[in-house]
Amino acid sequence: MKRLHVHVGVEDLDRSIGFYSTLFGAQPTVLKDDYAKWMLDDPRVNFAISSGNHARKGIEHLGIQSESSEELSEVYGRLKAADRPVLEEGRTTCCYAQSEKSWISDPDGIVWEAFYTDGEATTYGDSPALESLSESLDGGKCCLPKHAA
Repeated sequence: MKRLHVHVGVEDLDRSIGFYSTLFGAQPTVLKDDYAKWMLDDPRVNFAISSGNHARKGIEHLGIQSESSEELSEVYGRLKAADRPVLEEGRTTCCYAQSEKSWISDPDGIVWEAFYTDGEATTYGDSPALESLSESLDGGKCCLPKHAA
Protein backbone atom coordinates (compact mmCIF):
# COMPACT_ATOMS: atom_id res chain seq x y z
CA MET A 1 0.00 0.00 0.00
CA LYS A 2 1.42 3.37 -1.02
CA ARG A 3 1.75 6.32 1.34
CA LEU A 4 1.41 10.04 0.60
CA HIS A 5 4.60 12.00 1.29
CA VAL A 6 4.69 15.69 2.23
CA HIS A 7 7.95 17.55 2.93
CA VAL A 8 7.80 21.05 4.42
CA GLY A 9 10.71 23.42 4.96
CA VAL A 10 10.44 25.23 8.31
CA GLU A 11 12.23 28.13 9.95
CA ASP A 12 12.21 26.90 13.56
CA LEU A 13 12.49 23.11 13.71
CA ASP A 14 11.83 22.74 17.45
CA ARG A 15 8.73 24.91 17.34
CA SER A 16 7.44 23.04 14.28
CA ILE A 17 8.10 19.65 15.90
CA GLY A 18 5.97 20.76 18.84
CA PHE A 19 3.18 21.94 16.54
CA TYR A 20 3.09 18.85 14.31
CA SER A 21 3.46 16.43 17.25
CA THR A 22 0.40 18.03 18.80
CA LEU A 23 -1.49 18.08 15.50
CA PHE A 24 -0.75 14.41 14.77
CA GLY A 25 -0.95 13.23 18.39
CA ALA A 26 2.42 11.52 17.93
CA GLN A 27 6.12 12.17 18.28
CA PRO A 28 8.41 11.97 15.22
CA THR A 29 9.63 8.52 14.22
CA VAL A 30 12.89 10.09 12.95
CA LEU A 31 14.45 13.07 14.71
CA LYS A 32 17.71 14.78 13.71
CA ASP A 33 19.19 18.24 14.35
CA ASP A 34 17.76 19.53 11.03
CA TYR A 35 14.99 17.04 10.21
CA ALA A 36 11.95 15.26 11.65
CA LYS A 37 9.62 12.68 10.12
CA TRP A 38 6.30 11.17 11.17
CA MET A 39 5.26 7.86 9.58
CA LEU A 40 1.55 8.02 10.30
CA ASP A 41 -1.10 5.41 9.61
CA ASP A 42 -4.05 7.73 10.21
CA PRO A 43 -3.85 9.52 7.86
CA ARG A 44 -1.45 7.25 5.95
CA VAL A 45 1.31 9.77 5.29
CA ASN A 46 5.07 10.21 5.50
CA PHE A 47 5.21 13.80 6.77
CA ALA A 48 8.67 15.37 7.02
CA ILE A 49 9.99 18.78 8.00
CA SER A 50 13.51 20.16 7.66
CA SER A 51 15.43 23.34 8.34
CA GLY A 52 18.82 24.71 7.43
CA ASN A 53 20.65 24.87 4.13
CA HIS A 54 18.70 22.09 2.40
CA ALA A 55 15.26 23.51 3.19
CA ARG A 56 13.33 26.37 1.73
CA LYS A 57 10.37 27.55 3.77
CA GLY A 58 6.99 26.16 2.75
CA ILE A 59 6.01 23.06 0.81
CA GLU A 60 9.25 21.53 -0.45
CA HIS A 61 7.57 18.77 -2.44
CA LEU A 62 4.89 16.11 -2.40
CA GLY A 63 5.39 12.45 -3.14
CA ILE A 64 4.23 8.88 -3.32
CA GLN A 65 6.18 6.45 -1.16
CA SER A 66 6.07 2.86 -2.35
CA GLU A 67 6.50 -0.04 0.03
CA SER A 68 8.18 -2.32 -2.52
CA SER A 69 10.23 -2.06 -5.68
CA GLU A 70 7.26 -3.57 -7.57
CA GLU A 71 4.98 -0.74 -6.39
CA LEU A 72 7.66 1.77 -7.35
CA SER A 73 7.80 0.34 -10.88
CA GLU A 74 4.04 0.85 -11.15
CA VAL A 75 4.33 4.47 -10.00
CA TYR A 76 7.27 5.10 -12.39
CA GLY A 77 5.06 3.92 -15.22
CA ARG A 78 2.46 6.49 -14.24
CA LEU A 79 5.09 9.25 -14.10
CA LYS A 80 6.23 8.43 -17.63
CA ALA A 81 2.62 8.35 -18.86
CA ALA A 82 1.94 11.82 -17.39
CA ASP A 83 3.51 13.48 -20.46
CA ARG A 84 5.92 15.61 -18.42
CA PRO A 85 9.71 15.45 -18.15
CA VAL A 86 10.77 12.86 -15.55
CA LEU A 87 14.06 13.08 -13.69
CA GLU A 88 15.15 9.56 -12.77
CA GLU A 89 17.49 10.20 -9.84
CA GLY A 90 18.02 6.49 -9.13
CA ARG A 91 19.84 5.32 -5.98
CA THR A 92 20.42 8.18 -3.57
CA THR A 93 20.84 9.22 0.03
CA CYS A 94 18.30 11.84 1.04
CA CYS A 95 16.51 12.74 4.28
CA TYR A 96 18.62 10.29 6.29
CA ALA A 97 17.47 7.38 4.10
CA GLN A 98 18.71 5.21 1.23
CA SER A 99 16.18 5.29 -1.58
CA GLU A 100 15.46 4.80 -5.24
CA LYS A 101 13.57 7.79 -6.64
CA SER A 102 12.37 9.84 -9.57
CA TRP A 103 10.94 13.35 -9.78
CA ILE A 104 8.35 15.15 -11.89
CA SER A 105 6.57 18.49 -11.72
CA ASP A 106 2.90 19.03 -12.44
CA PRO A 107 1.80 21.57 -15.10
CA ASP A 108 1.82 24.34 -12.46
CA GLY A 109 5.33 23.54 -11.23
CA ILE A 110 4.53 21.59 -8.04
CA VAL A 111 7.29 19.02 -7.57
CA TRP A 112 6.43 15.38 -6.86
CA GLU A 113 8.76 12.51 -6.03
CA ALA A 114 8.14 8.79 -6.32
CA PHE A 115 10.39 6.66 -4.15
CA TYR A 116 11.07 3.41 -2.34
CA THR A 117 13.20 3.56 0.82
CA ASP A 118 15.18 0.46 1.71
CA GLY A 119 17.63 1.67 4.33
CA GLU A 120 18.70 4.37 6.76
CA ALA A 121 21.60 6.81 6.44
CA THR A 122 23.64 8.75 8.98
CA THR A 123 23.70 11.93 6.85
CA TYR A 124 20.92 14.03 5.35
CA GLY A 125 22.34 13.37 1.90
CA ASP A 126 21.84 15.19 -1.34
CA SER A 127 18.71 16.46 -3.04
CA PRO A 128 18.24 17.71 -6.55
CA ALA A 129 17.71 21.44 -7.02
CA LEU A 130 13.94 21.34 -6.54
CA GLU A 131 13.41 24.83 -7.93
CA SER A 132 14.86 23.67 -11.25
CA LEU A 133 12.50 20.69 -11.29
CA SER A 134 9.50 22.99 -11.18
CA GLU A 135 10.51 24.38 -14.56
CA SER A 136 9.51 22.17 -17.45
CA LEU A 137 11.80 21.43 -20.38
CA ASP A 138 9.39 23.47 -22.50
CA GLY A 139 11.12 26.54 -23.87
CA GLY A 140 14.55 25.01 -23.42
CA LYS A 141 14.68 25.37 -19.63
CA CYS A 142 16.76 22.75 -17.91
CA CYS A 143 15.24 20.71 -15.11
CA LEU A 144 18.18 18.53 -14.11
CA PRO A 145 19.63 18.68 -10.63
CA LYS A 146 23.05 20.24 -10.18
CA HIS A 147 24.82 16.90 -9.86
CA ALA A 148 23.32 15.56 -13.13
CA ALA A 149 23.86 18.63 -15.33
